[in-house]
Amino acid sequence: MQRFDALVVGAGPAGSTAAYRLAAAGASVLLVDKARFPRDKPCGGGLTTRAVRMLPFSVEPVVEDIVHTFELRLGYGKSFERTSEQPLCLMTQRRRLDHFLARKAQEAGADFRDGVRVELGEELRVDGEPVLADVIVGADGANGITSRVAGAELGYGVALEGNAPLDRRYRGKLVLELGVVPGGYGWVFPKGDHANFGVGGWESEGPRLREHLRRLCEQHGVDAAELTDLRGYRLPFRRASSTVASTKLLLVGDAAGLVDPLSGDGMYEAFVSAKLAAEAVLSGDLDAYAQRVLAELGPLHAASWTAKYALDRFPRLAFAIARAPLAWSVIARLVRGELKDPSAARGLSRAPLRALDALGRLAAA
Repeated sequence: MQRFDALVVGAGPAGSTAAYRLAAAGASVLLVDKARFPRDKPCGGGLTTRAVRMLPFSVEPVVEDIVHTFELRLGYGKSFERTSEQPLCLMTQRRRLDHFLARKAQEAGADFRDGVRVELGEELRVDGEPVLADVIVGADGANGITSRVAGAELGYGVALEGNAPLDRRYRGKLVLELGVVPGGYGWVFPKGDHANFGVGGWESEGPRLREHLRRLCEQHGVDAAELTDLRGYRLPFRRASSTVASTKLLLVGDAAGLVDPLSGDGMYEAFVSAKLAAEAVLSGDLDAYAQRVLAELGPLHAASWTAKYALDRFPRLAFAIARAPLAWSVIARLVRGELKDPSAARGLSRAPLRALDALGRLAAA
């Protein structure tokens, strides 16, 4: 029977990065996934430079576009653009990114097995064969087995996306359509030869997502009926009472519900939790993991929930605040990873943040 220091279940961004960090430090790691790689995943495919900063290696080989400009529009009406000299977002596709990350873990020494089934019971089994592992890192997403075993309590948003041929006007630009989907937004993300059109919002918006997507496409001169790779998916949000760990089981990324409530992005959270999980395993202090995750991500997510409520209930006021020059400096620094969370802002730039916070608290009351 094979024995490993860690079994990592799920080879998405969180799982593969955790496996890489563990293997690079000399741990014996078994990384498994039920799908055959390369495989695709529904996702906008944006990597903020904040997220990229958390990686121990470059992802340049799978980058298809580099975003320096954000365009924000309210209700398909008023809009504004803001640009950063430094990159804000790297655009990729999950099929390429996840395969790249899994191979990096494999090159570091992890035993990577795709297309296999995992059983977590009294005995660990991978494709029917028993294995031993001192620790399990759960990275198989919100619908995976590890989240259920750990007893995670998750809420959900929903999203729908598809691809269309790239119009060069979107090159280097990320478009966000605010105030058009309750609890979320619409987006246009540039890729190598296509653009990703998507909408996301509260779970209750599920039955209306196709109409939201049709309207988004219409506003951008695209026929929604001609979108390819149309996919819907759920976005997991951790409830306040939910656990991110149980006995010898650490949840990372979507499996723990670590998705930013405002943006719906989980890449930064995936890489942060992967790093913290690897450190916990290597140090032997598994009990500290949950507290460290909440300390690292809690303030950011609290601010995101407040901003989400403000935008949902008072979209015009929230949009006006976001449009303020002082607000953009904070947004850009957050996206680039120069600020840990909004509370780290200083000086005059705190004024729009205080206004947004007050709006959010009023909206949530």
